[in-house]
Amino acid sequence: MALDGAFLSLIKYELEQELIGSRIDRIYQPAKEEIILTLRFKGGVRRVLLSAGAMDARIHLTGTKAENPQSPLMFCMLLRKYLGSGKLVSIRQQGLDRILFLDFETVNEFSDPTTVTLAIEIMGRHSNLIVINREGIIIDAIKRVDLEMSSVRQVLPGMRYELPPAEPRYSLAEDDPEEMLSALRELPDGELSKCLLKVLDGASPVLCREIAHFATRGQHRFKSELTEEGYQRLKFSLSAVGDVLRGKNCRPTALLQPDGTPKDFSFIDITQYGTAMVNKYYDTLGQLLDAFYGERDLKERMKQKSGDLLRLLASTSDRIARKLEIRRQELARSTDRETWRIYGDLLSANLHRLEKGMQEITLENFYEGGTPVTIPLSPMLAPAQNAQHYYAEYKKAVTAEKKLTEFVKESEEEYAYIDSVFDALTRATTERELAQLREELAQSGYLRRASAKGKKPEKLNPKKFRSSDGFTIWVGRNNIQNDRLTLKDAHNYDIWFHTQKIPGSHTVIEVRGEEPPNRTLEEAAIIAAYHSRAQNSSLVPVDYTRIKNVKKPSGAKPGMVIYTDFKTAIVTPDRELVEKLEIS
Repeated sequence: MALDGAFLSLIKYELEQELIGSRIDRIYQPAKEEIILTLRFKGGVRRVLLSAGAMDARIHLTGTKAENPQSPLMFCMLLRKYLGSGKLVSIRQQGLDRILFLDFETVNEFSDPTTVTLAIEIMGRHSNLIVINREGIIIDAIKRVDLEMSSVRQVLPGMRYELPPAEPRYSLAEDDPEEMLSALRELPDGELSKCLLKVLDGASPVLCREIAHFATRGQHRFKSELTEEGYQRLKFSLSAVGDVLRGKNCRPTALLQPDGTPKDFSFIDITQYGTAMVNKYYDTLGQLLDAFYGERDLKERMKQKSGDLLRLLASTSDRIARKLEIRRQELARSTDRETWRIYGDLLSANLHRLEKGMQEITLENFYEGGTPVTIPLSPMLAPAQNAQHYYAEYKKAVTAEKKLTEFVKESEEEYAYIDSVFDALTRATTERELAQLREELAQSGYLRRASAKGKKPEKLNPKKFRSSDGFTIWVGRNNIQNDRLTLKDAHNYDIWFHTQKIPGSHTVIEVRGEEPPNRTLEEAAIIAAYHSRAQNSSLVPVDYTRIKNVKKPSGAKPGMVIYTDFKTAIVTPDRELVEKLEIS
């Protein structure tokens, strides 16, 4: 993992510069394996994120405002008990181990001063957050590890804290590069970067590959191919990285794929990928990690918390699709109704030629110039009854077509509504948004309303933006909010936007008696396209019109409206612009 012991030592320095002497103000747990500490000092407050996730374990200063759950989890309650209002007095790291110890001065249950340590171990799937008392005894951990889970090291309340077993390696920050080279020469041949990984303490694969890339100029892979000149270049590279760690003069760097997707990160400039990757630089390590993990963490958190809704919407959508297909097939069959009427007319006009017991009869079809047509008959019915039978089938088909047309329309509207809820769910970023979607589905009869427990969710307003020309732009977060924004809050001459035939949010420019310039209209269209199913598309059609031209049909589902006298703008969603214009 890129967040190695060397990277962690620089994070330690960054944390020390900002936090030593500050006191804990708040503690909350936005996710199962994630803690955020808010620390207060004379200059203000700073937030520290600590994660023990297998794929995203880390600690750093964060600017992210993760939502505080309505009911705190047990580990969060434990931290509040033992660390609440504690003063951060030191941050420790043994060598370049991937473990930081945060020591807090606090008081125990008898109001006696004591020290409680919060250890964060960044070790892939073995990552953990552990609370330790001043005697070195484990109070608890965010992940308890018993004998069944590990025979090597247990982490349980009441046990003495022991460091994980580690092999002796050389520290880039403290040891002589000549010693590292000597150890390297003694290893069996193999890929140079992997040999470095065995020799260096606290060095990630990406860092070892970068050091090897510099030593070989990217031309060789194996240690046996390294010339004496290569060993000298290797020594220089090891010394340079050591200087960065000792001088704390790192360069926070994210590696991005050509499409902008984060791939890796480091504390030095990375050149090994050439033009296959793009380096993006940040001012601090905290900003780097916020950017690298932030969006991925949010998506994963929302995926976990919205799993039940996703399953409900998927099953409901499938059920509606099946019902819709059946009704369409039945409607197609009802189009034969004219045949039944013609058969009835022909039989009525030729009753004298029919006899009871006949199974069919061929008659001249006077509707088609006398073309012969064979009509099936029921031998059990009298001639007049056979004619009446076809008239009855005709009437049934007429009634079925009328009813089925209504049913198909209802099913199509229901399918579109569920699709719009699914679209809003994919863009939800907070638990409050999920709570509102659950409430919407409960009001519509798709979900049983849960019994009220704990405090009610805070009221959630539409998203708010400010155009480059100073106009306020509102965006609904879900269908119920869309209805309220468009049909109640907006005024007649405000301007309404929505993607054309694509699920998305209602977007409204608040004009306040002025005429928005074209730039504001374009920005509102881009915002509407971004908050839709077409978020990752280009050349998206967005319709816009005055609010007075937008109506809600009687009985329509939430968020469903019709509109007239509209124009259409073709725009491409722009995330950077949307984030720049958002003000709440």
